Parts: sequence; structure tokens; C-alpha cells
Amino acid sequence: MKGLEFPIIGTKVKGLNKKFDINSPDGRKVYFEAKVGDEIKKISKYLNKRTFIAYMLGKKGSGKGTYSKLLTEIFGEDKMATVSVGDLVRSIDDWDSFIKTDKYRKMKRYYRGYISFEEAVDALRGRSTSKLLPSEFILALLKAHIDEIPNKSVFIDGLPREMDQISYSLYFRDLIAYRDDPDIFVLIDIPESVIDARIKTRVVCPLCNLSRNLKLLPTKNIGYDKETGKFFLYCDNKDCSGCANEILKGKEGDDRGIEPIRERLDKDENILRSAFSLHGIPKILLRNHIPAAEVSKYYDSYELTPEFNFTIGKDGRIQTTEKPWTVKDDNGTESHSLMAAPVVVAFIKQLADILED
Repeated sequence: MKGLEFPIIGTKVKGLNKKFDINSPDGRKVYFEAKVGDEIKKISKYLNKRTFIAYMLGKKGSGKGTYSKLLTEIFGEDKMATVSVGDLVRSIDDWDSFIKTDKYRKMKRYYRGYISFEEAVDALRGRSTSKLLPSEFILALLKAHIDEIPNKSVFIDGLPREMDQISYSLYFRDLIAYRDDPDIFVLIDIPESVIDARIKTRVVCPLCNLSRNLKLLPTKNIGYDKETGKFFLYCDNKDCSGCANEILKGKEGDDRGIEPIRERLDKDENILRSAFSLHGIPKILLRNHIPAAEVSKYYDSYELTPEFNFTIGKDGRIQTTEKPWTVKDDNGTESHSLMAAPVVVAFIKQLADILED
């Protein structure tokens, strides 16, 4: 973020020169054991007896869900759970069915707010234009949901989403009676140039919704349009009826990049800055980029996000080249984007320090 640099927490281990496959679960398992094996053992020992709550704070597209998924892959679904507040709210679209559940009855009992529960429901269902869905309603729903996943550490994605929810987050652990275990703010710094490029180059299969990226995550099958001079991707999902034939397409408006979500990104940044300035709550600081001038000191080359480029060879065939993806961070520094796995290594190192206190 402009004027705010998170620390660089590298992954290099002295004497370790092996290249790991961090794109497969088996490869990641060996990678994490080599890079942070001692820290994983320490955290695993802690998780056998206790839990924690982590609030994942970052701009849209910063990787909150990806990082929590990889941590669950490491420590197990019996130890960790991720709760997306947005998904949770959308999950109760079928209100007539939801009001018959124990979760509804608990939520109604937990609710305390400045408008009635019935008015909050009207706001949720879009029947009221004069009332906004209050934070207290979301907190009650979240508390009722977490009741269903006891004895697990919880990653919360989507709280705080508004400035007023930051203060709620500080005491949410106590509100849900989550013992005296740590609550942690996880702050993720990602350059807007990364978010912008990901949006502009993402493509989706119209038939199976396979999501790929023309620059960062291509399929195995590449095509070329002679009329436009542009390359494109064919679907390579074997379960899709259009495999090897259907062309992946960008979504309407994606060519505008981050501009349609500018207001949300600015709000997310304000929340990040406010959370960063708080005292009394542990913080894990993650950055998914590294200044290009310093990358060799802290990371191995395979940990950098690759950029794929396509050309037509002399024989008329499409040729693919790969190099580290270079971007300008929010302070104008030439940087390389990191793959998810090395960011998770930084998470684990900091989490181990917090949990041993």
C-alpha cells in the first residue's frame, strides 16, 4: 500500500537448493515440511488442545480464501474451518427453509440491534429500501454458524467489511464464548496492479465455467486468431463437452480492470490501515509481492508467479515462453508477484510466534 510497507519474510533455507512442485498437494506437503517443518509441528501441537480465530483482511482478490484453504490442507479439516461472511449471507436466500432450522432460532436469540429483528430480515430480503442490513444481524448469524463448528480454529473472511465492524471484531471472540484463545488480524498487502491485471486477463469457459488466465494460468491448448492477431485459450476440462474446442472468454466489463470496484478497494484499504494501527491484538502481515532487486535474497525462482507469453514460430506453431511476472507495486517499485505457497510460509512463521506466547 502507498506509504505502508509490510516486512519481507523470506522462505530461503540455508543449504536447501531443491526445486519443489508447489502446484500439487503432494509437492506442497514436501515443500512446507522443508521450509517450515518445525513451525508446523509447533502449531499442530497447539491445535491438539486449543484454537484461534483469524480475521482475514485484504482487498478483493488478495488471496484470502486461497491462503486459508492451503492452511487447512496443511493442518487438516478437523482442525480448521473457513467462514466466508458473504457466502454465509447468500446461503440463507431460501428464507422459508432457513426459518425452520436451529441456526435461525439461535440467530434470532443472539440478535441485539438498533432496529428490530423483523426490520433486519426485511433489509436482508430486499423488502426495505430505508433500512440497511445491520452489522449486529451479521454477527448474530456468524455466531450461530460458528456454534456448528466447535473445537476448530476459524478463518473469517468478510469481517470486518465496514469501518464500524472493526470494533465488533475486537470483542467477537468473547461474544461467541470462544474460550481465551488468541484472535488474530491477518492483513494482506497486494498491489492494485496485480488485481487489475488478473481481472483484465481472466477468461471462463461458457459451458463448464472453468476459470483460467491468459497471462498467468493458461490451459494446455492455445489458439491464435489471424484476423485479430490475438491468442486465446481452449477449454481443457476433460469433463466438459467443449474440451479442446470451446474458447474461454472474458467477462463483460473485465477490460476495465479494477475501475468498477474502485470504491470497494478504497474501503478495503481504509479498513486495512485502521486494523494495522490497532494495539492489543496480534497481527500477521502478509505481502504477495517482493521488490525485484531483493528477490534472490529471500526467495527461490520457482516461488515467483510466472507470466506466460505466446508467439508464432517460423514453423507456424504457437510457442510459449515463461518468465517471472513483473509489476509495479503501489509505491511504484518494480516487483515480482509471489505464488500462494511462499505467502503461506510467512503466515506459518508468524502464527508459530504468536501461538507460543
